[in-house]
Amino acid sequence: MATRAPRPQLAGVSPIVAADQLRQALAQEGIAADVHDGYGLALVSVWVDLVVWSDGLRFWWRVGWNGEHSRPVYAWHPSADPTRAGRRVALRYADLRATHPLSEAVAGAYPWV
Repeated sequence: MATRAPRPQLAGVSPIVAADQLRQALAQEGIAADVHDGYGLALVSVWVDLVVWSDGLRFWWRVGWNGEHSRPVYAWHPSADPTRAGRRVALRYADLRATHPLSEAVAGAYPWV
């Protein structure tokens, strides 16, 4: 089986470094998140329906659905500014927390969330 060559980086940082910087920015906003790496991209898992992707140059996340074209709508932000990206993701997080609260069972098992 052939081994996949790493994806070349342009003028950004590695995807995992960018994702970890975003995770740290979210922590400053009081939001816990997990970072995952693979296939030349990194993912920041934040909440139900909120995953932020990074290729090292930018972050992007789903913000809605375009019914006319039957496809998701995404927001994006340059990875060079993880603090501001974190604030924007935090706004989406607050919206999703209001519409997707934890179930009673999960909230009881994880009272710190």
